[in-house]
Parts: sequence; structure tokens; C-alpha cells
Amino acid sequence: MRKLASIQRIWKIEPIEGADRIELAFVLGWQCVVNKGQFKPMDPAVYFEIDSFLPLRDEFEFMRSTSYKKSDILGEGFRLKTMKFRGQISQGLLLPVNVFTEIPAGADIGTDVTELLGVRKWEIEERITTGGTTIGNLPYDVPHTDETRVQAEPELIEEFAGLEYYISTKMDGSSHSVSIDENGFHVTGHNYEYKDDGKSAFYELIKSMELEPKMRSYFTDNGMSALTIQGELCAPGIQKNRLKLAAPEWYVFNVRIDGKRMGLKKLIEVCKDLGLQTVPIEEVGTDLPSKYPTVEALLKRADGEYPRGGKKEGIVIRPTEPVFSVRISAALSMKVVSNKYLIKNEE
Repeated sequence: MRKLASIQRIWKIEPIEGADRIELAFVLGWQCVVNKGQFKPMDPAVYFEIDSFLPLRDEFEFMRSTSYKKSDILGEGFRLKTMKFRGQISQGLLLPVNVFTEIPAGADIGTDVTELLGVRKWEIEERITTGGTTIGNLPYDVPHTDETRVQAEPELIEEFAGLEYYISTKMDGSSHSVSIDENGFHVTGHNYEYKDDGKSAFYELIKSMELEPKMRSYFTDNGMSALTIQGELCAPGIQKNRLKLAAPEWYVFNVRIDGKRMGLKKLIEVCKDLGLQTVPIEEVGTDLPSKYPTVEALLKRADGEYPRGGKKEGIVIRPTEPVFSVRISAALSMKVVSNKYLIKNEE
């Protein structure tokens, strides 16, 4: 589970030019605008990540004019997004630990307080953006696709030392998957499986590609027990169509065979065999930390535009062959979302 709220140590405070009441506080790989004098370097604080949905409680009421949201799915609360103050971006929220009486005294740095404080991830119901009728949760071999942001775990950069890596473009769309297992053929969104009722735009795209019979043949011919293909659906009507597409396109970023994630070579091979396109591969190299040693270097690398214009969302970095990371208890992978994209497109 993602740490949306945790106790972290502020490692640096910087002034903001021309600002008398606010300053910058740095935590992990993030920077937040805070009240001047509220914190000093090495202070512990509760850090709430962007994309958090905070409950209604007095401690958050100061954000009502800028962050209050009411969702049919999540109810009422405060959504955290990237904001800009006096020319500086603020990525999340920092509050003193003693503001929250339910946090035990002396709680360790890194303690996850997401559930304790009732914080949830901001999500919009899938049916609003992708259509279709949901028939259940994700099948067992379709994992949630929520990459760790490098700012949340800067130490991940060093885990790439000595490894061959690849950088792919983070496409701005909606995560969708198709899979085959002993229970049949599945079409899913980010959170749910869809019914074939003629109401799912993604289901209709899969049909037009004749992907199901192709996958069934590939599945049988290779003696598999499970085959899952995950990608980003980009189309008019999804995420404001920032790629400026005239028709839906699906970009594959993950292939799983018999419960294991495949490396880059196999990913490309499977997509070629099934007539699918991968996410754009921007770079392949070795020893990532020697080229991009800091979060700041990776943020600069993440900037850019899509081929038809529009700010690129960012990049995703993985080893060319999967490597398990103890730090995130999953295959080593991280995303770097462009700050320029966030400022331009977050609402």
C-alpha cells in the first residue's frame, strides 16, 4: 500500500525570494511551501503526498478554499495536488506531528500513518472516463499499476547501480489490461473487470484489433497458465486527450507470463507477435546513478513534449530484466512525473 501519509524528517529549509510569510521545506525528494518559521532542518513532520484525499477534520480546514472536493465515490474531503506559490511548486502538505493526537509520541521516521489519519488516494470512478459495466475486482494475475514516484523513494536511484535500465515515456491516459487464465478472457481497467456489453470503449478497441483470438492462440501454443498484457489507453475523451489523438491507441508497458513480469526484450517480442505497440522506449543504458544521480537530474530528464505537442507526463524507469526491490517490496521500477506537466495540467 502506498504511503500517502507518513512521518518524515525535513532535511532543508530555503527562503522564497520576495516572500515574507512562506518558505520551502524539503522532505524525501519533494519540496513543500510552508509557513515561515513553522519548521527547522531535521524536524520530524507528517508528510501528505500529492494525490492524497484528506478527511474532513479541523486540521485541514485551512485548505477548504483551494482543495475541497466532493466525490460520489470518496465523499467529502480535501484533495492534495501540485500547487504554485510565488513561483515555487509545492508538492504535498507538511504539518507538525503533535497536531495529530492519535500519532504515538516518539513514532519513528518513516512510520506510515495513512490509515490512522483516514487518508485515501484521490481517484475518479473509472466509469466516468472509460465507460462500461464493471463485473468485479481485478483478476488474480492483473496487478494494480501504480509506480512509485522517485521523490517518495529517492534511494531507488542507487538500486539501479550496475544494472542495465530502460526509460519509457509515461503516456497520459488510463490503465487498461487484458488477460487469459483458467477462468477465461478478462478485460479490465485500473481497478475493475469489465463486462462485454457494448458500453466499454476499451472492449470495443480490443475487438477491433481481434486481440482475444490472437492471445488465445499465443497462450495455447506456448503452454501458458496465465498471460497478462497491461497498457495505457489514450484517446479522445480520456485525460483531456493531451496526446492529441484522433482515435484510441493502447500502449503496452507490461507483459506477465505465468505470474512473472517479463523484461524489455520479451515485452517487445510479445507485442510484435500480437501486433501491439509498446510505450515509446526513450533510452537504454547502464548504471543509472552515474548519469542521473539525483531526483533533480531525473526531473529534468522527464521534461518534454508528446510528438503532436502537449507537455509529456514524464518517464518510467525499469531494469531491462526484472529485479526485486526490498525497499518497495516489488519489482524495481519508478516513475518521474514532470513538474512542468503537473503545473500545467493538474486541476
